Amino acid sequence: MKILSAFISSLTLLSLNVLGLSQVQAEPVGFEFQKVPVTLLGTGCPDGTAEGILNGDTLSITFSEFEAKASPPKVVSKSCNLRIGLNVPSGLNVQPINVKYLGFADVPQGGSADVNVKILFQGQEVRTINKPKATFSPGFSDVWSKDIGIVLGTINACKNPVSSIFGINSTLTARAKDIPANQETQIRIDTIDTTIGPVLFQIKFDFTPCVPNQT
Repeated sequence: MKILSAFISSLTLLSLNVLGLSQVQAEPVGFEFQKVPVTLLGTGCPDGTAEGILNGDTLSITFSEFEAKASPPKVVSKSCNLRIGLNVPSGLNVQPINVKYLGFADVPQGGSADVNVKILFQGQEVRTINKPKATFSPGFSDVWSKDIGIVLGTINACKNPVSSIFGINSTLTARAKDIPANQETQIRIDTIDTTIGPVLFQIKFDFTPCVPNQT
């Protein structure tokens, strides 16, 4: 009887240890909710103040929509550059993996429109998996979306915190040189509806475990 009781106790302890280990392994890794600084550069930026919201695996840039409109025979370009401060706390190994944005374009016959986005990290342009630029031909009138994979190494803050700067340079061009006199070409980056408010851009991150002696 004593042997049976000891065996059951051992099984119970083993189950508790396995349960505890699984809970530790399942603990989510990511950023704590915080606001991060965003600086606006460029004459085409819409009115208002941009704000960065960092939470979990996502950095969201809250902002109003950004647009360019042109009546014939004009060509109108609007540019707005964002600089976003990102402080990675020690104990994290972080890799930016994609940038998401969406919008709308209405292009009459004889016109065209472009959206061109450049993603930067520490002042250098980041290589992308798919094209962040899009051109809309005459007759296009619809929503569009971009989910851009980015090729960037990990931000290694396993031992010490790391401060970095992300950049997103956006240019919208609306061409109305040959469109009918009573129409206009328009293109905009719309806001993404989220629980934290209107978001213009979202940056997603992946996290890899820090290993002993990783520097």
